[in-house]
Amino acid sequence: MDITFTTARRAPANAAVVAHGLTTEGLKSPPDGLDPNALRRLGFTAESGQVQMVPAGERLVAAVGLGAADGVDLGTLRKAGAALARAVRRQRSVATDLATASGLGAPEASRAVVEGMALALYQFGYKSAATRPKGDDALSRVVLVGSTAAGVRSSVEEASAIVAGVVLARDLVNEPGGTLTPPVFARRVARMARDKGLTVKVMDEAAIKRAGLGGLLGVNRGSTHPPRFVELTYRPSGRATATLALVGKGVTFDAGGLSIKPWQGMADMKTDMGGAAAVIGAMSTLAAVAPKVRVRGYLPMTDNMLGGDATRPGDVLTIRNGKTIEVLNTDAEGRLILADALSLASEAKPDAIVDLATLTGACMVALGPDIAGLMGRNDGFLAQVEAAAQRAGERVWRLPLPDDYRESFRSAVADMKNIGGNYGGALTAGLILGEFVAEGIPWAHLDIAGPARADSDSGELTEGGTGFGVRTLVELARAFEKPIAD
Repeated sequence: MDITFTTARRAPANAAVVAHGLTTEGLKSPPDGLDPNALRRLGFTAESGQVQMVPAGERLVAAVGLGAADGVDLGTLRKAGAALARAVRRQRSVATDLATASGLGAPEASRAVVEGMALALYQFGYKSAATRPKGDDALSRVVLVGSTAAGVRSSVEEASAIVAGVVLARDLVNEPGGTLTPPVFARRVARMARDKGLTVKVMDEAAIKRAGLGGLLGVNRGSTHPPRFVELTYRPSGRATATLALVGKGVTFDAGGLSIKPWQGMADMKTDMGGAAAVIGAMSTLAAVAPKVRVRGYLPMTDNMLGGDATRPGDVLTIRNGKTIEVLNTDAEGRLILADALSLASEAKPDAIVDLATLTGACMVALGPDIAGLMGRNDGFLAQVEAAAQRAGERVWRLPLPDDYRESFRSAVADMKNIGGNYGGALTAGLILGEFVAEGIPWAHLDIAGPARADSDSGELTEGGTGFGVRTLVELARAFEKPIAD
């Protein structure tokens, strides 16, 4: 759905719906067109995310709840914007004062409203015209009423670019694994890179072999589709103040390899490239956001299948940096391809590295489906990632990487095993990844196994791929500063 967002001092006369944001306190004296007594009789209490429509002549007026005034934040606005968008999606246009009614800074508030409204109306699928809901894509114009200052207009334009990046990530995650094979994936990313002014390098299977990416090749052995490795680079205008590396797991479908997954969980494994999708979505926005740092993306791409020469449990793989891994569980494949990518990223000596991966079910057990696990090295850099996630409205929680847990993946025949013991799976996976980040480079690992997909619509999220991580990475690049060594 393509929606145009503009700003205006007041609601245009031709707006099909005029929507007012109301706190519980503001419900006592709402704007013209809204009768507080009538709203209460209809059950409207200004609860956060509540929407009540009432007719007013030739158009509709909507009351949108914001909750208590002292509790309104950017997350409240995203939720309210999403609820409003779903309520008016069959109308052609809406004008709303949500941003100004929030009492928050106009640029930040406007960005949150755009994100909430646009992302809530995201749709993906292969339904025929006969079965698609009629009229659900009517909304094409949203006017943000209040300030028309240049900063607000710029913020709205930037938000639209970020929404496009999240939509790109969602589209990639939602695409069936039999359609989005590694070569197709790489071609789509290369096309995006050319469109957005990014430098792109695509390694085919021969180049991957020459580069010594043994983890990626080992996972790919069971597939009929050859692997790819894509590198993206964003260069700011003027001198870059720092270099940030982004690494994303790109397993286009994960059957588990010879350690095959149960059928109940396999259908969702097209989403196992959510980390790579987040990096791609974020990098697609950088020309519009224009951070002052250089950003490099590293994207290993393969599926994990059961072909005749698939990697066997007990096989040993040699990673790009020379370290060896004994593969005891072929379904712990993400860390194998990320090992190569982290090794390559380290060789370029960036000021920091952040990787994203739908890596472990253990992280979902620990944190549930809505919160990503954050691990890594360098407290200052991890704090930057936490702050970026908070501004973006994406929830992360820091987890430890205990040194003594390394003993759990000690191998008798290689430098390490690819799995630890029965417990702490998210932590041992993080520790294994840390073996491939060069010493001294600040590094953050985001295990997004839970929030990379949603089982139902909620707030600005829609069922399926969420694009989690795109907004956090954009915020991180925008505000990134070279971390000080611990």
